[in-house]
Amino acid sequence: MGAIATPLVVVLLFCCLVSVSQAEYLKYKDPTQSLNVRIKDLLKRMTLEEKIGQMVQIERSIATPQVMKKYFIGSVLSGGGSVPETNASAETWIQMVNGIQNGSLSTRLGIPMIYGIDAVHGHNNVYKATIFPHNVGLGVTRDPVLIKKIGDATALEVRATGIQYVFAPCIAVSRDPRWGRCYESYSEDPEIVKAMTEIILGLQGDISGNSRKGVPYVAGKNKVAACAKHYVGDGGTSKGINENNTLISYRGLLNIHMPAYHDSILKGVSTVMVSYSSWNGKKMHANHFLVTDYLKNKLKFRGFVISDWLGIDRITSPPHSNYSYSIQAGVGAGIDMIMVPFNFTEFIDVLVYQVKNNIIPESRIDDAVERILRVKFVMGLFENPLADPSLVNQLGSEEHRQLAREAVRKSLVLLKNGKSAEKPLLPLPKKAANILVAGSHADNLGYQCGGWTITWQGLGGNNHTVGTTILDAVKQTIDPATKVFYKESPDSTFVKSNNFSYAIVIVGEPPYAETLGDSLNLTIAEPGPSTITNVCESIQCVVVLITGRPVMIQPYLSKIDALVAAWLPGTEGQGVADLLFGDYGFTGKLARTWFKTVNQLPMNVGDKYYDPLFPFGFGLSTNPTKH
Repeated sequence: MGAIATPLVVVLLFCCLVSVSQAEYLKYKDPTQSLNVRIKDLLKRMTLEEKIGQMVQIERSIATPQVMKKYFIGSVLSGGGSVPETNASAETWIQMVNGIQNGSLSTRLGIPMIYGIDAVHGHNNVYKATIFPHNVGLGVTRDPVLIKKIGDATALEVRATGIQYVFAPCIAVSRDPRWGRCYESYSEDPEIVKAMTEIILGLQGDISGNSRKGVPYVAGKNKVAACAKHYVGDGGTSKGINENNTLISYRGLLNIHMPAYHDSILKGVSTVMVSYSSWNGKKMHANHFLVTDYLKNKLKFRGFVISDWLGIDRITSPPHSNYSYSIQAGVGAGIDMIMVPFNFTEFIDVLVYQVKNNIIPESRIDDAVERILRVKFVMGLFENPLADPSLVNQLGSEEHRQLAREAVRKSLVLLKNGKSAEKPLLPLPKKAANILVAGSHADNLGYQCGGWTITWQGLGGNNHTVGTTILDAVKQTIDPATKVFYKESPDSTFVKSNNFSYAIVIVGEPPYAETLGDSLNLTIAEPGPSTITNVCESIQCVVVLITGRPVMIQPYLSKIDALVAAWLPGTEGQGVADLLFGDYGFTGKLARTWFKTVNQLPMNVGDKYYDPLFPFGFGLSTNPTKH
């Protein structure tokens, strides 16, 4: 009997030991532990492969749960236009994000992934989301309180789809409207751009009073991690050519392009994205001095630094021609998370090799992973890794659309009002016999929203998302007895033969993004100029420009009675009609200089030779009409 009992005791003792080991206390999973304790506890448990996996961000189209688990992938993104299905609902987005997340949670250490998306003017990749004016319009408002509210609304709409991280705001100081990303910049003036970093507090939440400088802050599961981009000098490239060289002194870089980054860090921004551009010939993705010595060490930034899409590949010319060098240079410069986004196994293999052969020290890897984990812990991803389905009704909510409409009203600039000051055309009378609405942009929601809407380059037409075109807004605003005639491109005979009381001409640029938007001439594409001529030579007209930047308008200015810069107003076209018909007054002031000819460019406020068509800060005002 005793001989049988002894092995039984041994077995029971072994089972107890196994049970105790399985229930090992993991400090990193305990939210009552300090941030640094959790980071250090998790980091010491990680293999090199697990660490490097955290540094990788891949595109959603290849992010299967199996890939997340096998390679310990730290982050996933949707590129411009990358969606789970056409016109996907919030619920469909959540299902996709949670599916990927479950792959991450099934790994040995259960480190959740962070999902990023370009929500640069609202949740712009997503069907039915509220699309706010692009930054070029928001800078006009000079209203940080409004911008913070937009950040708050955007955070809720992004979380409504299960996503926790946005590649916004763009805090470029665009010094040349020829740049294809000009509309992503709030202003040519660093002070306005700095003030607009208030959007970070809307996206992430108000930073707590006892927060340490530079430490990221995200106030719970209704907020998102933000990203200040593109570090640094992306708006100052030669001739406005995208991804080009910014030729400027160190002092000039600090005075013009750096202030908004300093402010963003004080506001607890979680991440910083590096620019494709160069500074005085040195690629930013390989610039150790600006990424590590200045951003991390001098400014005390404690979040993580992320590359742009294939950003390290572009360290070499042609891209990817010496990938091992690019990895060494980019990671060595201080980039913590690499947007691969497809060929991730090559990146992992090369980086593992470089660390094991002492080409990159493991201390650099540890720094990167500590920063990534810091953001994940701070934002509560370990406690709440899965999406909250109760937020789905936030997507495109009426409250957010009203906020966007207010933003449109405050972003419009009245550049001309009447051929003489004594006879203003605006506000327009709501009651008239017949009015003409004309132009390529009058009834085109896609054109109204511009690039970075539903797809990377944007789209034309009214079938890609939900909103109000300016034509529809006009029809909803005028007196019921007023007849509206709409013709996209009327000839002069049509205009003269219909006895119109006045005309609203809405023209501008087609959608574009990044390099495809670079323009050396900045002309309005046909039939815009012809429409202006055919209409405005015959009857009183107000021209509304839908554009991502100042464009060549001087040749037509004498024909135009009233001129409005509406920028890229987004889905809420009713905000344009609110001002045209006097329900609200014009208040916007230019946050960009409006040139006479492109030969003057670059030309910015404060330049020695400053001779604009409309100067920085210009904008006529009107009073609301009393009903």
